[in-house]
Amino acid sequence: MGPFVAGILVPLGFFAMVFGIVYLAVTSRNRERMAMIERGADPALFETRKKAGTGGVMKLGLFLFGIGFGIVIAYFLASGGMDEGAAYPAMIFVFGGLALIVAYQWQQKQEKEKESSL
Repeated sequence: MGPFVAGILVPLGFFAMVFGIVYLAVTSRNRERMAMIERGADPALFETRKKAGTGGVMKLGLFLFGIGFGIVIAYFLASGGMDEGAAYPAMIFVFGGLALIVAYQWQQKQEKEKESSL
């Protein structure tokens, strides 16, 4: 089997596997719901209510800001003499993680404010 055939079969296999997993998840959820309805469960149980303002966009924005800030700091460290191979990944991970921690703290604060206003 040549590299051309492997280059085609690997992506096809990957997408087939993803499709299979999603298909099985959806069909098993449907079967479970149908079985519960047959047993007399209320169909209103299946309606999912999403929490308004979960902060996903804010988390993503802070994460991308942290990555960008980490790249800038890594550039200054690399131009100051630090090894580029160590500076860039380290600063990206440090500031990306710091941004996620800040996003988590922000989200907890928002939830506490929402609970206290109710």
